[in-house]
Amino acid sequence: MKVFKFGGASVKDAPSVRNMAQIIKANLNQPLVVIVSAMGKTTNAFERLLDATMQEEDPTEALAAITSFHEQIIYDLGLSSNEALQADIENIYEELENALNKFSSTMGYDYVYDQSVSCGELLSTKIIAAYLAKEGIANTWLDARKVLKTDNTHRQAKVDWGASQAMIRSQVNPMLESGIVISQGFIGSNAKFNTTTLGREGSDFTGAIFATSLNATSLTIWKDVPGVLNADPKKFEKTTLYKQLPYKEAAEMTYYGASVIHPKTIKPLAQKGIPLYVKSFETPEAEGTIIEECQVPNLAPAIIHKDKQTVISFKISDFSFINEHHIHMIFDHVKRLNLSINLMQNSAITFTICMDDDPKRREQLRTALMEEFSIYYNEGLEMITVKNYNQATIDELMIDKQIIIEQRSRNNFQMVYKKL
Repeated sequence: MKVFKFGGASVKDAPSVRNMAQIIKANLNQPLVVIVSAMGKTTNAFERLLDATMQEEDPTEALAAITSFHEQIIYDLGLSSNEALQADIENIYEELENALNKFSSTMGYDYVYDQSVSCGELLSTKIIAAYLAKEGIANTWLDARKVLKTDNTHRQAKVDWGASQAMIRSQVNPMLESGIVISQGFIGSNAKFNTTTLGREGSDFTGAIFATSLNATSLTIWKDVPGVLNADPKKFEKTTLYKQLPYKEAAEMTYYGASVIHPKTIKPLAQKGIPLYVKSFETPEAEGTIIEECQVPNLAPAIIHKDKQTVISFKISDFSFINEHHIHMIFDHVKRLNLSINLMQNSAITFTICMDDDPKRREQLRTALMEEFSIYYNEGLEMITVKNYNQATIDELMIDKQIIIEQRSRNNFQMVYKKL
């Protein structure tokens, strides 16, 4: 059996959903599990709705944007008269209303985020399941929260692999006997059945969880690019398509910020030897990229760009030297605040980190450590990592940039910079 994952761009409107249905129709020769994200930029819309509620603003406009967007797709797909679908949609909006009404200082933003923003995936998959049935594609809708179990860490939940694998196998395999299975990416639930989420763009990871749990022959992620490119075509003019990538190379690319695949996706697939295909939903007949255990000589340099970076420097106030105790202290607070370090560098009296900009948590980090260190930061920066670099590539990338930090190892080059 196979697992397909369709992201928001692949189901952003009615023509996209029809295109998705055609891809599925062409792959009904074996059992199929389909994992789907929220439609288009719906997650952003739910975040705006939650922020309006949190700030005690009128949420009417934000909610109307969500409801009208989905209603239009339902209409365009010819599903407006589907009473069962309408009842399901009403139940999801009721779930959303209940979640937003629970917002308080005791419940916390992250908890309510998971209960409310997750409704995007529920709406998406209900609409798609109804449309596929209308097109004669037998399917069963599965609430991922019933089978994907996690801990209590809201917005960055850790998967309970034992429980999840057992529940996915026991529930999905019987469903596959009567057609394909449609389920949601990004969401799960904890032991108390409260909704949790796996982090932004976590639907790829969901696909890997289902694929490994079911011993799938492959996982295919359908994107708006022809496969894995050596650079983001939206940011770089010249790009190269990788037809084949080793697991290790792909995993390292995601670690450094390559956005085409969620960072947690590769590991479980590699452990089971399940190949990952990255293909274009616009040209589904094209080969795309296959990620598997292999050796590929002379890989083109991979260029990974991250914007909205902040560099923070911790300087010892009394001019003693940075040691393991100081670094341990910094890392403790970084972990507590659930921050990720993209690059680090130390000198005799200063330890410097680069991370994605998060003003609220950055200030919490500064407050926690201000008695131990003099703290300086520089925001509004960008970062480029080049894997398998050559000097010509680096020289070209450095043009018109003020370099703040530069590091290189045998295979990797990184720089944090400001544009001139």
